[in-house]
Amino acid sequence: VAKDLGLQLPELGDRGVRIVSEGRTQYFTLHGKTGHLVTAERIDREELCERVQQCLLRCELIVEEEM
Repeated sequence: VAKDLGLQLPELGDRGVRIVSEGRTQYFTLHGKTGHLVTAERIDREELCERVQQCLLRCELIVEEEM
């Protein structure tokens, strides 16, 4: 994520960069030492998308400071 945004790793924290998932469970987070998008929770496809062929998990990247 840091690389995609053109930021250095320390800037992620300085700019308040965070990942927000839909719903109460936050499935993704940013790894503080690498800037990679990682899973924060176990993702159970059968539980989330029981009767749906295509299962999508949406999340948003929030940057609090101006870019």
